Amino acid sequence: MEPVSAPTDFQLSAADLKAALERKDPLVLVDVREPWEFDYCRIPGSRLIPLGELHARHEELDPEATHVLICHHGVRSMHALHMLRHFGFEKLLNLRGGVEAYSSVDPSVPRY
Repeated sequence: MEPVSAPTDFQLSAADLKAALERKDPLVLVDVREPWEFDYCRIPGSRLIPLGELHARHEELDPEATHVLICHHGVRSMHALHMLRHFGFEKLLNLRGGVEAYSSVDPSVPRY
């Protein structure tokens, strides 16, 4: 018997995000890394709200929009996803592998 895997419906691959951005899908990119990380590299069009500030700043986000949460490897953004679900947000996606994975499909985004 194979182990039960976690649901993946809230995960978005880097390739799928790149395709969605090229199609100009209406997504709000929320980067929850620290300002120095965001200054070093970011996915074009993303908005910085560090994870430590998200609790106090979640009202800046439209709960009806589809948000893609981004961090370095996908861990902090998953914490952000759970936090925003607690606040009633439903249209949330976590960028699987974070900006590190995205840099493999968009070489203009440096790795660190």
